Amino acid sequence: MTDFLTYLTSILPFDSELATDFLAYLTRLFAFDDSHPLLFTQFHFWAFFFVAYLGFCLIVSLGEKRSRRKLTHLPTNLRISKARRLWRNGYLFFVSLFFYYKTSGLFVALLLFATIVGYFLGMRFDNLTSRQNRTGKSTQLRRKTLMVIGVIVNLAVLCFFKYAYFFNDIFNTIASTHYSIAIKIILPVGISFFTFQNISYIVDVYKGRVRHADNILDFGFYTTFFPQLVAGPIIRADQFIPQLYKPYFLSRRQFGIAIFWIMNGLFKKLILSDYLAVSFVDRVFDNPLLYTSFENFSALLVYSLQVYADFSGYTDIAIGVAMLMGFYLPKNFNSPYKATNAAGFWKRWHISLSNWLKDYLYIPLGGNRKGTVSTFLIPLVMLAIVCLMAKNRILTLVSIGFVAVMALIYLIFPRQRTDFSTKLNNFDTMLLGGMWHGASFNFITWGALNGLGILVYKYWKQWGPWVRIIVIAVVYGAVRFAYHYYPCPVLSMFHFAFLVMAVAIILLHIVPAFGGKRYRPSKFKNGVLMVWNTFLTFIFISFTRLFFRSGSNLDPAEANEVAWRTATQMVERIGGRWNFEQIPSIVQNYAAVFVVFLLGMVIHWLPERFKRRYRLWFANMPLWLMLIVVVVGVFVVYQFITADLQPFIYFQF
Repeated sequence: MTDFLTYLTSILPFDSELATDFLAYLTRLFAFDDSHPLLFTQFHFWAFFFVAYLGFCLIVSLGEKRSRRKLTHLPTNLRISKARRLWRNGYLFFVSLFFYYKTSGLFVALLLFATIVGYFLGMRFDNLTSRQNRTGKSTQLRRKTLMVIGVIVNLAVLCFFKYAYFFNDIFNTIASTHYSIAIKIILPVGISFFTFQNISYIVDVYKGRVRHADNILDFGFYTTFFPQLVAGPIIRADQFIPQLYKPYFLSRRQFGIAIFWIMNGLFKKLILSDYLAVSFVDRVFDNPLLYTSFENFSALLVYSLQVYADFSGYTDIAIGVAMLMGFYLPKNFNSPYKATNAAGFWKRWHISLSNWLKDYLYIPLGGNRKGTVSTFLIPLVMLAIVCLMAKNRILTLVSIGFVAVMALIYLIFPRQRTDFSTKLNNFDTMLLGGMWHGASFNFITWGALNGLGILVYKYWKQWGPWVRIIVIAVVYGAVRFAYHYYPCPVLSMFHFAFLVMAVAIILLHIVPAFGGKRYRPSKFKNGVLMVWNTFLTFIFISFTRLFFRSGSNLDPAEANEVAWRTATQMVERIGGRWNFEQIPSIVQNYAAVFVVFLLGMVIHWLPERFKRRYRLWFANMPLWLMLIVVVVGVFVVYQFITADLQPFIYFQF
């Protein structure tokens, strides 16, 4: 690019310093610069979006005028809408490619490759279906073969970039070798999201859930739509492709709602997420041993709010930007920390991924109907990998115990095998969902813990009071016995947690069950029970995030070793001796952090109907007042911008 600029300057008809500066500016504008990516929180993105949106509005307005001029010459509106669609979708396709180039550089070629593969497979499915309908000959095997090839190609690309170092570590551990990958592998931004979108398109077209895109411009736009391209939500083909053929429409209220989502996302990201990360969370996770037990535990809770504000903030902005262009993205979060159990949490968190995993993984594994060979093979392989890589005796014993308990349940209760297989399919889905998030056994452990939480909840619902008492007694006794002979931090932590849980569960669940009418739960008691379950779920989810955060933001080449060391150090601190006399001074030192955390959680727990009211109030206010509110909001947000660039957490996935 520099040589081209020098050549272009030399052939100018006049020696102009202004022209040279202008060409240099154009070079910076169209060249990839990893120090200035197009993030929603950066001015560069909003300048890009302003120009792109002006072009979009111009194309839409010209299309409407052209339609009115040609309406008398065309018998139907189909050809008019097709021409307008090509201009609109083609324009947004190339705008999205430019966005990804400015975000990931030459990896835009990888995105184009995935787009071309997906489009031509969809077209081939359609051709084979038409041939089958004309000739009556079966082409189902060829269609299925093409579908499998398409899925394998997408997964192969994903595995190379995301899991090459992970598989290399596994091979070295098993073979006791020291091979290393000769090339430096950089993970393309958002590769998991556009890979999953392509897979959903290939499978949905194969199964006839959606018709293939009419042309490469339409499909390219679906694959690359820039608001959700790098961090979701994952848009399914059957949800989004029908929108490609609808005319642009944006009502006054929809415009207000779109602006609200954008401002709401910026507030979440910059005021909550970035501030909590820079002021507290990152410091503790960078070196857990420098901080007290209370600070490590607090960092886990604060990180739960940080990651929610970060990811849902990105989604809010993406939904708002897409809505301004007349497209609607699926809801990705539904106040997840209001969940009263682990299963409910995953129905509220990253909803687009949860639904994708249900339709394309859980159901093929057997769903709630049956178990398959993969149902039992997946957890055994994954747990073996974790134990092998971690080289931790406690983790190995826990894994063996878990497998033994599952095997006993399966053998002792033959009538419950279908139910058991269903629950194990849930566990497998969470296990593979954890691996989707990252290439380290930290993420596998995180997925396994979430799967275990869902298993426990589903069995707990089925058990009566006596079974619950026996299970609590056995588990607490086992932990107590193990801690007595092996007093390590992790068992100390579990010992305390199970003690608190046992007392609370007996008071809230078991006493009312045996107490007759006198202990029937009142409205107040039900409220207390819901608050307790919500609190318990939040603590459990926050604890699992210890492994999630430890594995994040790392070079894939060193993710396994560094992530596990960080997680181990935090467990040692939290499960070690607590100095309660230090807590008041710690809270005082981080007063602003704890205030922001509490305010964020209170806002999160507000009733949904209240949130809907102030969302509509904002959307319906006069434009001049909305402009004032936006300007004041931007000014407030600007005060929280940190000197260090804080990328969105889910960019790495």
